[in-house]
Amino acid sequence: MDNDKQSMEGRADEARPAIIFADTEVDTSDFGLTDLPGLLALWFLAAIVFLQFFTRYVLNDSLAWTEEIARYVLVIVAFLGAVSVTRKGTHIFLEFFYRYLSPRTGKWLTVAMELLSFVFYGYLTWLAVELAQKTKTKMASVEIPKSLLYWGVAVALAAMTFYAAYWLVRKIRQSPEDVLRELEEHSLHDVTN
Repeated sequence: MDNDKQSMEGRADEARPAIIFADTEVDTSDFGLTDLPGLLALWFLAAIVFLQFFTRYVLNDSLAWTEEIARYVLVIVAFLGAVSVTRKGTHIFLEFFYRYLSPRTGKWLTVAMELLSFVFYGYLTWLAVELAQKTKTKMASVEIPKSLLYWGVAVALAAMTFYAAYWLVRKIRQSPEDVLRELEEHSLHDVTN
């Protein structure tokens, strides 16, 4: 017994026998119709990357167009994902300062940030439309106009501008206490007890 006790000293605890997941169900209640293009683009990107991997490492004869298309689809996925986040009002932000401001000051700081987002997205939409109109070249590996990529980005930015306007109007209409309560709920959303 003494010998067993000495051999156990200095050893690490045994690993847990099973992985325990905190979320047992997937919550899709906040999934909207505007999230569908981003989800489809993500699956399309996954299919292209799998095709690229398969042809390169299994068939040992890679398709030339998969890398370029995957790069452009990744750009579209990023912008369509940003539309989903803007629709939900869940872009990352630093909520630290809001805790130390008065409710009235916190509300107007939030309104100023929403106004800044609205102007920024609107300006980027305008630039993307200009770029799409001026682009006349085609992709290097496929005969697809590059302007399609820029039009997709412009549409995503226009949707972000629309949702930023929605959040701006909503924050202006809310009471200062409601704005801060909503910010607090947003910051504690992913914290589990």
